[in-house]
Amino acid sequence: MAVTAAGEAALRRLEREIVSCRRCPRLVRWREEAAKNPPRRFRGESYWARPLPAFGDPRARVLIVGLAPAAHGGNRTGRLFTGDESGNFLFSALHAAGLSSRPESRDAGDGLELAGALLTAACRCAPPGNRPLPEEFEKCRGYLERELELLPSPAVLVALGALAFEECLKVLAGRGLALPRPKPRFAHGAALRIGSYRLLASYHPSQQNTFTGKLTQPMLRSVFRRAAAVARLSSQS
Repeated sequence: MAVTAAGEAALRRLEREIVSCRRCPRLVRWREEAAKNPPRRFRGESYWARPLPAFGDPRARVLIVGLAPAAHGGNRTGRLFTGDESGNFLFSALHAAGLSSRPESRDAGDGLELAGALLTAACRCAPPGNRPLPEEFEKCRGYLERELELLPSPAVLVALGALAFEECLKVLAGRGLALPRPKPRFAHGAALRIGSYRLLASYHPSQQNTFTGKLTQPMLRSVFRRAAAVARLSSQS
């Protein structure tokens, strides 16, 4: 299914809806408090401090699902995985896999583009302790479901971390698709076929994982190259 102009317009309308969302009072308070009390290195900067929509190619067949914006990364810059070390690590791997025009994502106006990939998150606001509550995931899930509906089918989902993996499973189950039994467990490099979709898993590119070597550039690049290859094959079938 090709994405039509109407589909792209629907995605833009969804973006505007996400940006204006105030469903979760705890997250609203936290994202705005982070903007009012930034660390010294960001003092004087104007923070986005709103929910973050997806970023990338509206005709993508690869949907990359992270956890949530960082309080002083995406919540500051207005683009997911932008303005922090986790984002630099992620975009370096995307660039190496041919999915990003640049290996760094510095700010929302840097001209970076994604080709064949759409970057999104299970939770759209920066959460305290980088951990959304179950009810906050639930309130955000509809946005992820609608993004997936607007992409060409079949599509490849790449879940960054165990929590994003769980949300991807819930979204696919919500589409009426039968999940494998027993229920799949998260593992880096896991690959599942669920209906017409493929779900790949990677450790999240947090500094906790990248600084310790739990996740390396070759590991993450391998996942994205596989996703890109599967997406190409599915588009030809």
